[in-house]
Amino acid sequence: MDVLSDVVAVTRTGRPRSARVRWHAPWGQEFASVPGSAGFQVILRGSCWLLPPDAEPVPLLAGDVVFLPHGSGHTLADSPDRLVTAPACGPDDHGPYDAYASDDVDRSGDGGPVTVVLCGAYQLDPSRAHPLLLTLPDLVHLPAHPHRHPGLRSAVELLAAELDNPRPGTDAVVPGLLDILLLYILRIWFDEQPARGNTTGWAAALNDPPVAAALHAIHRDPAAPWTVAGLAEEAGLSRAPFAKRFAALVGQPPLGYLTWWRMTTAARLLRTSDAPLRSIATQVGYTSEFAFAHAFKRAHGTAPGTYRRSVRPAAGASAPEPQMLL
Repeated sequence: MDVLSDVVAVTRTGRPRSARVRWHAPWGQEFASVPGSAGFQVILRGSCWLLPPDAEPVPLLAGDVVFLPHGSGHTLADSPDRLVTAPACGPDDHGPYDAYASDDVDRSGDGGPVTVVLCGAYQLDPSRAHPLLLTLPDLVHLPAHPHRHPGLRSAVELLAAELDNPRPGTDAVVPGLLDILLLYILRIWFDEQPARGNTTGWAAALNDPPVAAALHAIHRDPAAPWTVAGLAEEAGLSRAPFAKRFAALVGQPPLGYLTWWRMTTAARLLRTSDAPLRSIATQVGYTSEFAFAHAFKRAHGTAPGTYRRSVRPAAGASAPEPQMLL
């Protein structure tokens, strides 16, 4: 798998949640801050304003996508000076926002212009947060452009069509489309950073061919007996310049990142599979179960078996449904 796909697969947990909401002006809705989540707003019809708590209002038009990777609180309203008195929507609320993607909510005002918004959230596991996601700003706004981001626009149109006309299979199709939406948002943001002059950090790492090649090699085969020299060969550089370049962009040395990724992958396998510890050890590059257990405990503070029992429901119990985070 490539780096971005891996990051999403490892970090996101549970099922993405969403609801399509029609607001009739005048209206305003506050969304509570929910750390450990990533939220999004897609304007399907009409227009509105995004009111961040510590920034200027942002006008939003049909087709605009707003992504809040850290679950930051914000407000949507029909006017930039709207006084919002409605209660916040948050993880402890019940009703239409504590719902699956097929829900369609109508918030009536005084019969004014209608705005239709797809509101949703991805639940993230803070214990497996990838540094790539931590570098994102609190707010990512992708304005609608007729000839830009065709993949993102197609995903939005497919979501809107599926919600307009639910059919057999919608409950499976919508979460898949929400995952596609998340990947397109991340891809676009990271692709656009070099044009904005952002030449450091993960945005630069993913757009730097040598470092990206090494990262993809690690993610493609974390069990391989990688050395700095071997990764430098993948990058097409000599050992010392590669190690310096990798550390400057990724934030840690090549083998440090390799170990971190192996332990992150092992945690996911322990949580999501019944594979024996010996098999998991092999999948993440350890020929000795003892060496794997020692490395895992050093990284996670607990033995692999204890970790598995702590993150998986007991036999016969069902895992709790993720809450609606917006």
